[in-house]
Amino acid sequence: MVTSIIDQDELSLDVVIKLLAQQCEQKTVVELTRNYCFQTTSEHIKRAGMEFLYMNGLFHDLQALIYKNMQASHPTTREWAYCYQMMIDRRLKNYSPSRMLKRVQQFQTDDPALKYLLEFIKLSIYYDLREFDKIGDFLEKQQYLYHLIDDRYLVNSFRLRMYNYLFIYYWKRNELIMARMYAFRALNMTLHTMEEVNLHIHLGLSYTFDTLEQGMYHLKKARDIAKSYQLPVYKTIINKHIPFLCAHFKQTSNIKTVDKLEQAHLEIARGNHRKALIFLNNVSLSNPFALYYLGLAKRDEHILFQAYNHFIEKRSDYFFARLPLHVLRNNVQFF
Repeated sequence: MVTSIIDQDELSLDVVIKLLAQQCEQKTVVELTRNYCFQTTSEHIKRAGMEFLYMNGLFHDLQALIYKNMQASHPTTREWAYCYQMMIDRRLKNYSPSRMLKRVQQFQTDDPALKYLLEFIKLSIYYDLREFDKIGDFLEKQQYLYHLIDDRYLVNSFRLRMYNYLFIYYWKRNELIMARMYAFRALNMTLHTMEEVNLHIHLGLSYTFDTLEQGMYHLKKARDIAKSYQLPVYKTIINKHIPFLCAHFKQTSNIKTVDKLEQAHLEIARGNHRKALIFLNNVSLSNPFALYYLGLAKRDEHILFQAYNHFIEKRSDYFFARLPLHVLRNNVQFF
């Protein structure tokens, strides 16, 4: 039955995934769909297949499918391959964000779905630049473009992307009720492994000013899924995100990391400020978290103000700007 499903090129990718999900566990669905994306002769599925691979974090496979689709006879399929190559280049930092943005802006297409995809590439660049306010500009455009897409899989995947960006947008504006509403909407609809992991990571961090238990619930979910699927982000979760949250709540027992910045954070939480400064000597102070940790380690209000201004002025991040502000308002109780 499974073989008969993936042998039918007339089925949409959305239908294939739903039929496979009725018979197989999630990991098998991902693997079978991955194979289907390479075997299909359908031009529509060749394009949607790149979206599937991207959203599941299968970047090595995505690059292989991009190379294959760049040789396609259909010009629209080649256009799609070029756009996903831009997404890979952006992820690998092959170009500066400004050059990447210029490439996207110069690309012209009449395909409504591809126009929508280009907007998402712009958003990802703005995210890299920490220009979270630019996400708001996209909200007006998406209402026009969204209803012109006739592929159900792409509609659902793009809606998921939109919810994810709305989550980030409202989170960084410190509007947590709206942020979490979009995050849980996305979690309720996603079949994409990498997106599910990212949502749990960001949800976990959104509880930085609530409770450790709520935050760790989501970070552990992200960790377990990433480990199960052998995703590279697993190392970031255990070395950066979990140590950050534990240090913030001063729950550092048995917490270890190879990340210098979070090693410093852990030592500050343990009261070892001199040791923290040794770790901070090896990190760039262009990072506002590094400034924040340096302000804590040196007990320096001026540096904490610098960190606060960096979060606001250079990242439009009103959520994490609360870190130094909280310490300053509470008579620097972390000291």
